[in-house]
Amino acid sequence: MSTSSTSIRPSRSRYEWIGGGDVNAFFGLMIDNISGMILMTSLLVGFGMPRDYVLGRMIPGTAVGVLAGDLIFTALAFRLARRTGRSDVTAMPLGLDTPSTFGSVILIIGPSFQAALGRGLAADAAARHAWFLGLTMLLASGIFKLACAPICGWVRNLVPRAGLLGSLTAIALAIISFLPLLDIAAFPVAGYVSLAIILATLTARWRLPRNVPGALGAVILGCLVYYGMNLAGLGPGLGAEGAQPSSLLRLALPAPLSAWWQWFGQSWPEALSYLPVAIPLALATVVGGIDCTESAAAAGDDYSTGQIIAAEGVATLVGGLFGGVIQSTPYIGHPAYKAMGARAGYTLATALFVGAAGICGYFDWIFFLIPKAVTFPILIFIGLEITAQSFHATSVRHYAAVALACVPALAYLALITLNQVLPEVGKPFADLRPQTQHWIATVTMLSGGFIVTSLLWGTFLTYLIDGRVKPAAATLLMAGAFAWFGIIHSPLPSGPINAPAAVLRQLTEEGRATASAHQTPYHWAAAYAAMAFTVLLLARFGYHPAIHEVDAPRSVSSGRA
Repeated sequence: MSTSSTSIRPSRSRYEWIGGGDVNAFFGLMIDNISGMILMTSLLVGFGMPRDYVLGRMIPGTAVGVLAGDLIFTALAFRLARRTGRSDVTAMPLGLDTPSTFGSVILIIGPSFQAALGRGLAADAAARHAWFLGLTMLLASGIFKLACAPICGWVRNLVPRAGLLGSLTAIALAIISFLPLLDIAAFPVAGYVSLAIILATLTARWRLPRNVPGALGAVILGCLVYYGMNLAGLGPGLGAEGAQPSSLLRLALPAPLSAWWQWFGQSWPEALSYLPVAIPLALATVVGGIDCTESAAAAGDDYSTGQIIAAEGVATLVGGLFGGVIQSTPYIGHPAYKAMGARAGYTLATALFVGAAGICGYFDWIFFLIPKAVTFPILIFIGLEITAQSFHATSVRHYAAVALACVPALAYLALITLNQVLPEVGKPFADLRPQTQHWIATVTMLSGGFIVTSLLWGTFLTYLIDGRVKPAAATLLMAGAFAWFGIIHSPLPSGPINAPAAVLRQLTEEGRATASAHQTPYHWAAAYAAMAFTVLLLARFGYHPAIHEVDAPRSVSSGRA
């Protein structure tokens, strides 16, 4: 009887959770995370925060968030393999959110640290205040993401793929590909050697001798060139990123909740004032998590959207409980890691390595010894791979929607440049020429909530291309509502979520009212409403050709007069 019962069971493949592809994927994901930690540390030290304070208090909890998230994602891969009976399931990658790294440091932690210094606090006391403020925002973000988890599957089914993947492409090109290129170009000889190895092995699929993983080979060869130039007197010298660590290893896992609670009892009004900055960053990671789930499904691994968002919420909370300040989020590199042949071994190894790097302190030596120009090329590969996957998984007729979704990210890049240059000019905003004020105000508004804007623009155009007028108009009206409350297109640099009247008062106080006179939240909401009305009129009096299911590429002259 047992033999007969066994013979009629459907065959199920044994999950091969680790293999050769996990080695390359581990170095890719690990270096990606380490690059994020290097980026975070560099930005904070650039604001004047004590380096040892960042490495000893903020890095450990941030690394623990990655540890928790990648362990959960490893378990979810085993669960999906068991449910589907497939042996080739690839775990979702997780790591530090790059937009949040810039947003949290530039808009929250850095300014609060410098403001505390301006109030007369010592450097360590000011750093403690900024640390607790960043921790508060991280805990709030984790709670927000957990609250969003139950409705994420509904959002994924409602929003078309071009809208989801279009906002993903915007992140891949503007954040993950371009910004690291600045650090690579700072030391172009070593950086471009590393970039060449990354593109040759991971994009063009060349193999290194003895099957050395491409990411590892890129770092090793890049470091050889970098330090070789130092020996020849042509480089910046050892320790260009900071002073040598005082010890080989250190054990550090902060448990700041008791001290933080006392701080929060006195500083909660200031903390709450930063929520309008933190919550849009958290919302962006929720949108990004939905995008990542869609991207993974397009590559063959259909995870539950709610579980993915809940997992990143838990990882974010765990990081905050131990003093972390940067969100953990699903990475958009799943198709790239699947193409490498990775399964679940790479996320497990990354969890253990990154977690130990923060807790045991050997990240201090990584930050000291490995230049950013050598590690950041892996981010270029991830950005390019996801951009290619986004177009591959989208219908040809929706390519324009994916491209349109990338446009708001360009404003974000321009805003980053402005934030770097304007403090050096030394002029307050009110003393700038009216044309310059207006240009800065416009860039600020276009970049505000750019990830959500990308999602809405891509979704609208997808519906319009398909002739679905009512959903297209509804998307525009939703964009108008978001603009009304400052979720997108906020005229204030901090991007607060608030009623238009409160925003206008703050614009007047900051001397920005004139520059934004015709671009208030009222104007943006009216613009989207007028756009929706125009589309409805077009549907009533215009004509839309039949949409064919076959998306064959068309010649340039096809359908043109």
